[in-house]
Amino acid sequence: MENNLLSIALSIILLPLAGAIIAGLLGKVIGRRATHSVTISFVGIAFLLSCYLFKMIVLDGAPKVDGIVYQWIQSGSFTFDIGLLVDRLSATLIFIVTFVSLTVHIYTIGYMADDPGYQRFFSYVSLFTFAMLTLVLANNFLLLFFGWEGVGLVSYLLIGFWFKRESAVFGSLKAFLVNRLGDIGFVLAIAAILMFFGQLDYQNVFNNVNLISDKTIHLFPGISPPAITVICVLLFIGAMAKSAQVPLHVWLPESMEGPTPISALIHAATMVTAGIYMVARMSPLFEYSPVALSFVITIGATTCFFMGILAVFHHDIKRVIAYSTLSQLGYMTVALGASAYDAAIFHLLTHAFFKALLFLAAGSVIIALHHEQDMRKMGGLRRYMPITYLTFAIGALALAAIPPFAGFYSKDAIIEAVKLSTIPGAGYAYVCVLAGAFITPLYIFRAFFLTFHGEEHLDPEAKEHLQESPWVVLIPLIALAIPSIIAGGMLIGPMLFDQPRLLGDSIFVLPEHDVLTKLAVHYHGAKMMAIEASHTITFWLAIAGIVAAWMFNMRYTAFAESMKRRLSWLYAVMVNKYGFDDFNQLVFVRGTRRLGNFFYKVSDLWIIDGLFVNGSGQFIVWFSRVSRHVQSGYIYHYALVMVTGLLIFLGWLLLGS
Repeated sequence: MENNLLSIALSIILLPLAGAIIAGLLGKVIGRRATHSVTISFVGIAFLLSCYLFKMIVLDGAPKVDGIVYQWIQSGSFTFDIGLLVDRLSATLIFIVTFVSLTVHIYTIGYMADDPGYQRFFSYVSLFTFAMLTLVLANNFLLLFFGWEGVGLVSYLLIGFWFKRESAVFGSLKAFLVNRLGDIGFVLAIAAILMFFGQLDYQNVFNNVNLISDKTIHLFPGISPPAITVICVLLFIGAMAKSAQVPLHVWLPESMEGPTPISALIHAATMVTAGIYMVARMSPLFEYSPVALSFVITIGATTCFFMGILAVFHHDIKRVIAYSTLSQLGYMTVALGASAYDAAIFHLLTHAFFKALLFLAAGSVIIALHHEQDMRKMGGLRRYMPITYLTFAIGALALAAIPPFAGFYSKDAIIEAVKLSTIPGAGYAYVCVLAGAFITPLYIFRAFFLTFHGEEHLDPEAKEHLQESPWVVLIPLIALAIPSIIAGGMLIGPMLFDQPRLLGDSIFVLPEHDVLTKLAVHYHGAKMMAIEASHTITFWLAIAGIVAAWMFNMRYTAFAESMKRRLSWLYAVMVNKYGFDDFNQLVFVRGTRRLGNFFYKVSDLWIIDGLFVNGSGQFIVWFSRVSRHVQSGYIYHYALVMVTGLLIFLGWLLLGS
């Protein structure tokens, strides 16, 4: 049984890889139809196998599988293996990843229909799925890092897919470089784990955490923090880059330069959630470092609040949803810091459905308007695109946490869990996530009203051909809309409050940090939670956000414009994204260029070229000129040199004796 499940897990990983290789190498030969048929079929089979694993491991309670496929590297006493871990956490994640990837693959047929890079795109998306599945199913830190870097590399290719656009090239490079910054912390964490534990297998590391509880790492004179804290903080720095937490968030809005299908895949269930998954997987380490948990909850709260505000001030429909992703990742990170890991994964799951839905619905609008993304040039689209309108509305209601939609259950659970947390920084986090309950519906319904309601501001040429998207685009929207409505109510009990919880022993929480057990006292079922929502402040904040979005964008637009002029300095700060991009351009981009120019002029031109290359040549020329005078050709000159040398030699012998 164990070998059978391990083989299925390996097949789930390799099927998208096979599809990527066929589409990449043979795409031009087999044609478009065969390319998308092969890649979709392989990802579809991987999804069905993921459903089987989810049933066996999660629903039927089969024991987890932790096995080695083959030995990768042996160096001295260290052995690094290709090993897979199929437990409740990884089985749940691969189910989400393959489902969202399958819908994105199908949607791509319609969205990329006229693109000359059609086959190449399918190859990249399948390769991206392979890397993410490897990351999730790895049973050791080295294979985790392989998948981690694979996701980063393919995201670079996908964000810069339209490489003739300067903005796409810039966005892909920015994503690549920012993620490399986070990877420095991640690599250092893996090195520290190898140094203290002597191995990289998850289970062996987790079982021996107590052995390093009293060990420290000497960083600077007089500063020797606990080793477990240093390891966890370094791990989270890696997660900060992947999951776009402040200040390593700047790459995520730029990822909108890629085609909409990959925006949905990156933002919904794959790359950005890799950091959330990794911290949840490492809960046996983080639980023994309150300092690291405090750091996590503070960063998450800051991201949740301040990135949500930015979404209110942008007009590009995809960027609004991108900043929404930043804010929702902040919610998940806050849950991790509060030791509510199950709640973080629960919100990751519901968010995957409604965020992919929002991106693909936005893509449907963009297709219909000939790739127009400015919401100021939309309006009134509900009459032309009723199915897209309805599915976007479902996604918006789920994101705004309106009961009984999926986002209501996961987001409210996080807010209440943070309220009960005693981790330092939890008070600040509670204020931020509570404020986010108002900001989230404000920005998403602003986008909804500007796009589908109000006066039409359509380009005449686009309006002439405006119609609902084809069914190959709409079917994934409908498929994602269904779980966006029902997934929250179905899963909140099993995931958070039933005993044992759905994720079981995949998650480790110390008794003093177990806020979900405290919260379970007040839980009386999903139906009652939805009915009693009107008694909570978060519900009325969400309603207030929707009303404010309607008033300031549909009714009192003149007042909104007046406030924008009066508070122009604040508006400028928001439009410029708090100056993060300007700071990066000024300090890091220009600074590194100047530093590079300095080293080029000093190291390359002066030292290498000037001193070693040209200098050695000039020295040889000088030496040859001097030595040329010694080789005069006269015998008496050579005799004089011989006699002089003989006298010097005799004098040295006499003095020595």
